[in-house]
Amino acid sequence: MQKTLKYFLILILCFTTQHIHAQENESKQARFIVRGSVRESDTYKPISKVNIEVNGGAYTVTGSDGEFRIQVKKGDELVIRHKDFETVYYTITSNERISVEVKPALRESTDIKYKRSVQNFNALIDSAVAYQKKDAEKSIQFITDALLQSTSSKENADAYEVLGDVYVHWKQYDLAVSNYRISIQNSDSNEVILKLAAAYRHNKSYQESIGLYNNLNTSSLSNWQLTLLYEGLGDTYVAIKEYDKAIENYKKGLVAAQKHLIKPKITDLNSKIAQTYNISGNTNQAQDYFKNALSLASKENKARSVKEKVTVADFQNTNQLYNDEIELRKEALKDIEAIETESVIDNESPLTSQKQNYKIGSAYFAKKDYDNAIPYLEKSIKEANKKEDLIVQKDATRKLSDVYYDAGDYKMALATYKAYTEVVDELYIKKEQELSQAARFNRNITEKQNRITTLESDNKLSESLFQLTTERNKRQELIIYSLVGGVLLLLVTAYFMFKYIKQQRFANNLLALKSLRSQMNPHFIFNALNSVNNFIASNDERTANKYLSDFSQLMRAVLENSDEDFIPLEKEIELLELYTKLEHFRFKDKFDYTITVDESIDIDEYQIPPMLLQPYIENAVWHGLRYKLEKGRLDIDIHKKNDTEITITIADNGIGRERSKALKTENQKKQNSKGMGNIKKRVAILNEMYKDKVDVFVENLHDAEDVGTKVVVTLKKD
Repeated sequence: MQKTLKYFLILILCFTTQHIHAQENESKQARFIVRGSVRESDTYKPISKVNIEVNGGAYTVTGSDGEFRIQVKKGDELVIRHKDFETVYYTITSNERISVEVKPALRESTDIKYKRSVQNFNALIDSAVAYQKKDAEKSIQFITDALLQSTSSKENADAYEVLGDVYVHWKQYDLAVSNYRISIQNSDSNEVILKLAAAYRHNKSYQESIGLYNNLNTSSLSNWQLTLLYEGLGDTYVAIKEYDKAIENYKKGLVAAQKHLIKPKITDLNSKIAQTYNISGNTNQAQDYFKNALSLASKENKARSVKEKVTVADFQNTNQLYNDEIELRKEALKDIEAIETESVIDNESPLTSQKQNYKIGSAYFAKKDYDNAIPYLEKSIKEANKKEDLIVQKDATRKLSDVYYDAGDYKMALATYKAYTEVVDELYIKKEQELSQAARFNRNITEKQNRITTLESDNKLSESLFQLTTERNKRQELIIYSLVGGVLLLLVTAYFMFKYIKQQRFANNLLALKSLRSQMNPHFIFNALNSVNNFIASNDERTANKYLSDFSQLMRAVLENSDEDFIPLEKEIELLELYTKLEHFRFKDKFDYTITVDESIDIDEYQIPPMLLQPYIENAVWHGLRYKLEKGRLDIDIHKKNDTEITITIADNGIGRERSKALKTENQKKQNSKGMGNIKKRVAILNEMYKDKVDVFVENLHDAEDVGTKVVVTLKKD
């Protein structure tokens, strides 16, 4: 939000009525992901960075779209905090979408259309989730309608994610994979990537599943997601019978779950490690982990406890520990009876009473205890018949016939076998009906998926048309800019051609004149003579004589070289040393200096225009260092750049060009501008005549108050 708003709290928990029963088959303590959003009630704009926390548990914040997801269980208290509104407390009762709307103290302009669109989309997605496990066709239709209402790629991602969830529940894993991938293309999400990896595993695309898990950045995952990652990898390795790798990943997941106190996963992973050890033949270690899982499950809800008891009982059956198996299944039966008073257990669940009675009877039969086997099998048949579970009824009837036969009661064995054949015939008819229904279901699902695919194609086509229009506009702009640039280039070229012709005409005369005029600034001669006058006036004749001697030596050298376009670098260095020495003599309390020549340079191989560097040294002293309050520094360094070039750097830590310009009088600015302009022209003319022999670059030395100035002269070998 661009400005801080104080909100009056209006908590509106919006959810569709279908969600009330969506989780009726779930245990009260089962964990699930709850989705939600925090928005302004008037504008329906999302509020980002809202703190979402489960008391003593998970934590997250809303994204830029105001959305959040968090791992919870029924009965958890959700705490929603933000600096701009009062803290909201909400108790989780099911996995309905939670919408928190807050009203600003100062009303702003509303966007009813946008609000209605978002609300409609969320309502359709919620309805799709509600029907996900009850009516796949209705659920998919709601998602189709939601996609028509979608206004952003984030909403598209949510819709395709829910569609993938629907297909996973109905075991259409190839379609689940396709839709999870589309979801990720619209908005990248670690949670959806984990779902896609699991869908690949269910679809038997094991290498794709492993690759997706391994490519996830573990540092970007929440604690829960990290546990799911290792658990998913373990499940995939079990599917391809690489049990060592499966156990390794399960144990990594177990460490993460224990570290972050994710109790349900601690139980699950102990159980899965035990099962994997059992499959791989290591029953002793399997037994230890099963004990852990059984103990942990007993501290959770009844459904989880029963599930683990059944799993351990199956392990005991495999290892012919029938007494332990029977005892454990009888305990499980009592718990199942308690669970069935609160909710209906689906026939496909391994936790049905008919299945447990059948397995108890089978265990007694394996022990040759026919008297105990018969009543449990009869009870299993009776319950299976009541619940229309023909598969268990068939298996229990056949097993009962075998018990009678082994017990020597051939008459009952025959009668029971006939009953078995009747159940088989009934089951066959039912299977035919189910196959027909499945075929019709697949056709309907395919039709609806094709419609959704068409919607996606239309969206992509619209995006392509938009991109084509954008590209066409860019090309038109490019043509216009090119034409304008071409005209400007022609004008600039014409201007420089004119200057070039003019410079060529006067080049020789200018060189001769500027060689004398720019080599020694008249200001220096005037100032030098004033310095001599000051030395004489102060009765310092010895210093004045020494200064005049050095000054006359410099003047003689300058006059000797005035007719030359270039002189040896060695002579120029001597002139620089003499000139800098004189300037330091006059301003010794203002700066120190050094002149450094790289020993690797053969100075005899280089030529330089005479007194080319003197004006830059003068500028450094007179316009930079002279005005500095504390003592400054002037450094002249000659270094080798490469085999054919050297660089001459003149650097001072004076007041800098901008401050110096501000201190000058109008006459000084004019004189300095003219002097520096002459240098530039001189360098340009020389470069035209001698093929870019000299290059000069001037810049500030530091980004601070006393910025200083650095001049870099690049000189090429003859």
